[in-house]
Amino acid sequence: YLALSEFVFVAGEIVRDAAGNPTGIFKDAASYYIDKVIPAATFEQRLEAAQAATDHAASVGVTSVQDMSSNGTEIGVYQELLRRGTLKTRVYNCSPLADYKRWANTGVRRAFGDPMLRVGCLKGYADGSLGSTTAWFFAPYLDAPNSTGLAMADVTTTMRQDIQNADKAGLQVRIHAIGDRANATILDHFQAVEKTNGTWDRRFTIEHAQHLRVEDIKRFGSQKVVASMQPVHAIDDGRWAWKRLDPPRLKGTYAFRTLLDTGGVLAFGSDSPVAPLNPLFGIYAAVTRRTTDGKNPDGWLPEQKITVDEAVRGFTWGSAYAEFQDDEKGTLEVGKLADLIILSDDIFTIDPNKIGDVKVVTTIVNGKVAFEQK
Repeated sequence: YLALSEFVFVAGEIVRDAAGNPTGIFKDAASYYIDKVIPAATFEQRLEAAQAATDHAASVGVTSVQDMSSNGTEIGVYQELLRRGTLKTRVYNCSPLADYKRWANTGVRRAFGDPMLRVGCLKGYADGSLGSTTAWFFAPYLDAPNSTGLAMADVTTTMRQDIQNADKAGLQVRIHAIGDRANATILDHFQAVEKTNGTWDRRFTIEHAQHLRVEDIKRFGSQKVVASMQPVHAIDDGRWAWKRLDPPRLKGTYAFRTLLDTGGVLAFGSDSPVAPLNPLFGIYAAVTRRTTDGKNPDGWLPEQKITVDEAVRGFTWGSAYAEFQDDEKGTLEVGKLADLIILSDDIFTIDPNKIGDVKVVTTIVNGKVAFEQK
């Protein structure tokens, strides 16, 4: 663990060579030491970046996003774009879990705002990532037998109480969990909090839910926990994940099919900018599971493939459900928000292997054209 201040301890690692010298690799929270010396962007620079992002989102057919990475600091930027009339993307802006007191003191509750700009969700972190061997597992990595990953320090100390307090204040809690132990631990936290606070429509969410013990998969459905997942990671990680995880653990990896079959809700997204924002590429990934190296033409862990209908529902209704907006958007129905796209091809009838090549012709947000192919 790294001590980032006298009072804050989080999980991270500065990778060193055999002589103890830093290699230049900073894992997870260790990047704090780099970030803190980078000059902060000005408000105008942030506006310019946000404008480019919303323009790009419209060009790939994205009409809504759930911003998990801005630490709640970009709400003013989004508000200014909205005032100017140039915000083309509906935004649900989340803050760190540790901010729950600030939000609770204001009286703000989950999904507060209007259909274009909303707040009231909180995000915490249970672990790191599979790529950096910081995802938290019950058993060691195959290629790092002395490590089971890194759990964030608050996971086993204050996190459960923070979730309980935030939930009691009416705020939505969403926790990043990659490894099987991280996911199991967060499911335990959610279960304990519901037992203490009572049962209501809180829509606890696990961000990523990538690697699950088989016995934990059904808990998403039974506990009504949303699995917020990013299909593109499956066809990227599938190139090398088998080097780190043994076959029994791989059975619960990106388990789209089993999660749906056991009553879970899939809320699909991209994890942009870590992965491409284009949802069509995500649909292609969920349906085919063909890894990007071309070595799994029939799909990596093909038993977890889902249909085009199911993948589209994950990117539309599922994501709307995850932000308490399924009554307003996510399906094409009379009375719902007029957010829709026109594609170059019918993804429900073409060869699924070609879905990733389909282009967005027109994007409409709130009944107005936000993008039109030239």
